[in-house]
Amino acid sequence: MASSAQSGGTSGGPAVPTVQRGIVKMVLSGCAIIVRGQPRGGPPPERQINLSNIRAGNLARRAAATQPDAKDTPDEAWAFPAREFLRKKLIGKEVCFTIENKTPQGREYGMIYLGKDTNGENIAESLVAEGLATRREGMRANNPEQNRLSECEEQAKAAKKGMWSEGNGSHTIRDLKYTIENPRHFVDSHHQKPVNAIIEHVRDGSVVRALLLPDYYLVTVMLSGIKCPTFRREADGSETPEPFAAEAKFFTESRLLQRDVQIILESCHNQNILGTILHPNGNITELLLKEGFARCVDWSIAVYTRGAEKLRAAERFAKERRLRIWRDYVAPTANLDQKDKQFVAKVMQVLNADAIVVKLNSGDYKTIHLSSIRPPRLEGENTQDKNKKLRPLYDIPYMFEAREFLRKKLIGKKVNVTVDYIRPASPATETVPAFSERTCATVTIGGIAIKNGKGLHSKKEVPIHRVADISGDTQKAKQFLPFLQRAGRSEAVVEYVFSGSRLKLYLPKETCLITFLLAGIECPRGARNLPGLVQEGEPFSEEATLFTKELVLQREVEVEVESMDKAGNFIGWLHIDSANLSVLLVEHALSKVHFTAERSSYYKSLLSAEEAAKQKKEKVWAHYEEQPVEEVVPVLEEKERSASYKPVFVTEITDDLHFYVQDVETGTQLEKLMENMRNDIASHPPVEGSYAPRRGEFCIAKFVDGEWYRARVEKVESPAKVHVFYIDYGNREILPSTRLGTLPPAFSTRVLPAQATEYAFAFIQVPQDEDARTDAVDSVVRDIQNTQCLLNVEHLSAGCPHVTLQFADSKGDVGLGLVKEGLVMVEVRKEKQFQKVITEYLNAQESAKSARLNLWRYGDFRADDADEFGYSR
Repeated sequence: MASSAQSGGTSGGPAVPTVQRGIVKMVLSGCAIIVRGQPRGGPPPERQINLSNIRAGNLARRAAATQPDAKDTPDEAWAFPAREFLRKKLIGKEVCFTIENKTPQGREYGMIYLGKDTNGENIAESLVAEGLATRREGMRANNPEQNRLSECEEQAKAAKKGMWSEGNGSHTIRDLKYTIENPRHFVDSHHQKPVNAIIEHVRDGSVVRALLLPDYYLVTVMLSGIKCPTFRREADGSETPEPFAAEAKFFTESRLLQRDVQIILESCHNQNILGTILHPNGNITELLLKEGFARCVDWSIAVYTRGAEKLRAAERFAKERRLRIWRDYVAPTANLDQKDKQFVAKVMQVLNADAIVVKLNSGDYKTIHLSSIRPPRLEGENTQDKNKKLRPLYDIPYMFEAREFLRKKLIGKKVNVTVDYIRPASPATETVPAFSERTCATVTIGGIAIKNGKGLHSKKEVPIHRVADISGDTQKAKQFLPFLQRAGRSEAVVEYVFSGSRLKLYLPKETCLITFLLAGIECPRGARNLPGLVQEGEPFSEEATLFTKELVLQREVEVEVESMDKAGNFIGWLHIDSANLSVLLVEHALSKVHFTAERSSYYKSLLSAEEAAKQKKEKVWAHYEEQPVEEVVPVLEEKERSASYKPVFVTEITDDLHFYVQDVETGTQLEKLMENMRNDIASHPPVEGSYAPRRGEFCIAKFVDGEWYRARVEKVESPAKVHVFYIDYGNREILPSTRLGTLPPAFSTRVLPAQATEYAFAFIQVPQDEDARTDAVDSVVRDIQNTQCLLNVEHLSAGCPHVTLQFADSKGDVGLGLVKEGLVMVEVRKEKQFQKVITEYLNAQESAKSARLNLWRYGDFRADDADEFGYSR
């Protein structure tokens, strides 16, 4: 440390030292500071100045990780108060200084004055006068400066200040804590209340080292929701800054380094804390975004407690002005053709109060979100019955009115769409589901822009919709059946289309929801999710569903109820604009006549429509004449490598370099199940402590974000230590049984199989050395965790399938990248179909060896690893 250096050295300095100026960046100790100049086109130059003629105590120092036998060094008495005295007095202030001495090693010693000239406060004298530093031993008072120091020291002794006070000063020695035993519990225990702290070091713009007060925890804090450019560590140990990394670091340093701040602890990642740093002059997270020094990251924005939209807005501000990291930014709509920016389309569905589905002239469907508005939502405490499941359309005030406003005005109509912006897709996190890309636009009809109705802001009493849902409720359906049969034709609105012949209807007069099956026809079955597999739909099932959707979805129709099935679904006829939907489906060769139609008055119309469809030999009648069944000859030997990549979302990476993924195609099913499950749990919360976990049992577990997830019990040590595995995400946790509950049958793995699937990388060997393996795992976590990738199964194994993984954007092979970096070795396989890819991997390995990267930094270590040394390949 600076204070341990002697003041001796070359003595041939000028008679009158030159006065120099700077701004105090950092206080290293009670007798050493770092000053900086003014920034000009980048971070300014820096300089360490050590105070002449005095000595202050040494601050604590942590043992070097590279020296196993080294021990942590504690504070010397009064060292921290001396540092704090200078920190509070000097940080960010302008000082002037004179250099009196410079050692051969380049250390500079001098006098420091607060202000622009030497008339300001002499810092060395102030420290000695407060009893926080002493004159150096052997100093003779042979000049005015040393005389003054001697006087200050005598005054401090007489007043018993600082180190001259009674006692040994042990109360000034900090009990520094460099690690936290249980980081997640530590974060939770603070309940997101601001914690006082001092920023001790800035690693990059969004990662700092902070001293938490009053307990002296020294922790790494990553700013929630953002990421600044970083300094990439090269193979030779040097660091290469990414563009604007140095500027972002200086931006944070100049505002926060050694400042008193408050930190909201929001989550944790290993020993790193995710949090928000608050300073009286503002929130550094938002400032970094607004100045173009950072970008939003979805994996941690979910834990940001001060409004994620503020971060998005700040990022948008920088993007629009192309500031710094956004200097080459091109708005998502900038590359759109004019025909994609403005177009006319037909409204097919109103999703809610701010989103519609339109059909383009090309026949494609597109979801459009209305710009700059949001739908009604529950505000404050939910006053609805806790025993009932939340139905947003009917239970959220004005949601039904807003939907109806748009439905009546737009369904089936041509509208003008002007795209304002495109909100990019965001992957799912532990707390937030994935969102696909959103096209946000202004929609007009007859020159009038479509926005929400006025009811939301009215002073009138909030409307209440008591809608009975009879879907699948056999007992209620039996009670309603006679009434609906006697009613003849009833008015209805088609709320949902499950398939070509199965719909959900809302009956306004009866204020109830029913499931309705079209009578008299046999419609192709759609795809279904069965336990452990997905059953493919029959030919033309999707076409039939689409036909019914286009014709009746959210339209006002009339229905005749004839009967019901044992599941509580009503069966009958549906009429749209005087046309019978069953007849229309048969007419368009999307259904066949069922024998139950014989007793119906519509039987003749159905037969006539079917005969005409048969003659055309289209769709379901395309193979009306029997075709010979082709014999399938199995392929006994695969000669070519099969490369059929599917999109997946990587949710977890294990310490042995296995990883868990979710299938992107089933992501919406999981999202829907989780939403329904949490609503159900909110209505019927488990009684704390009532659940007794058993090994192998499926359950629900309350994660740190306060949400419930599906899990499996892997081990029960005690009621306070239950090992669980989150079956939809792949991560493991040890929880008390009070945070577990019974998994409701409606959300079991029979309804939706576990979504997290385990895989391992093909063609690579994971290092046996723990440190080398950690390096490989860290690289993979940084590159692919919580991102969408492409996966191809290469071969099966006893543990789990071995696969290759590609980045979704660049199509780069993740495993090959690890080989190129020298982080893993190649596993040579003999199969013929893999020889091409194995050759590519081996070439990459040779390149890494030549560059002596990571595993190969000491050359090819495998030459000495013979079997007699316990190594086998």
